[in-house]
Amino acid sequence: MRIATWNINSVRIRLGLVKKLVEQLDPDVLCLQETKVPDELFPHHAFEKLGFKHRLVHGMKGYNGVAILSRVAFAGTGTQGWCGKQDCRHAYVKLKGGVELHNIYIPAGGDIPDPKVNDKFAHKLGFVDEVGAWFGKARDKKQKLIAVGDFNIAPLETDVWSHKQLLDVVSHTPIEVEKFGRMQRSLDWVDAVRHFIPPEQKLYTWWSYRNRDWKVGDRGRRLDHVWTTPALESKLKSARVLRDARDWDNTSDHVPVTVELAI
Repeated sequence: MRIATWNINSVRIRLGLVKKLVEQLDPDVLCLQETKVPDELFPHHAFEKLGFKHRLVHGMKGYNGVAILSRVAFAGTGTQGWCGKQDCRHAYVKLKGGVELHNIYIPAGGDIPDPKVNDKFAHKLGFVDEVGAWFGKARDKKQKLIAVGDFNIAPLETDVWSHKQLLDVVSHTPIEVEKFGRMQRSLDWVDAVRHFIPPEQKLYTWWSYRNRDWKVGDRGRRLDHVWTTPALESKLKSARVLRDARDWDNTSDHVPVTVELAI
């Protein structure tokens, strides 16, 4: 089973790029974040044509939104709300073989890394705390779980273009990395991408739109992740970051990430 995750930054604007992604990655399941469309306006017909006959969409007008598009039937579906909000950031499905797949879009957190003066940053930290606590209580690491999405945190020094220069930049601050680690330890989650790509190697999935020639400076961050519980670690077969997608016309500032498992 091949699972791809992509912050598409508006599914209707970039619907044409989904076909390109499918041609290159051929995923069985595609998880999108920041779809920016209410459920009643989601372009179901386009995904039906691409073979994704099973769909869970959880969206809102103009902001956020997640979707799970699958060629594999769902045995169950659900959504979660965090921090007292219903802002469409977490949906999950149960797949064959007892696998449960979670698609999560963690808040970006604004620009100022101080929860006392920046409500967006406080929301982000609270969100990570709540999700981690929920996984630790509501699920078990012996279960076959997969969590994917735009987590908006680059935890490793090699997940950012400059560790020293980004220590006080939202997405790589020590408090975010600490809380991210706590969330990861909630079920001893395995970083499926770093399972194949050594942590010593620089790896990014996002480059700012402000960098017109993104390849020259290569000032990226790894914000998009795929995790599995230990029960699925032995089933991991490969991982890929579709870096070239950052050069597609009118593309997202994120690129797709895919992981293949023998399930």
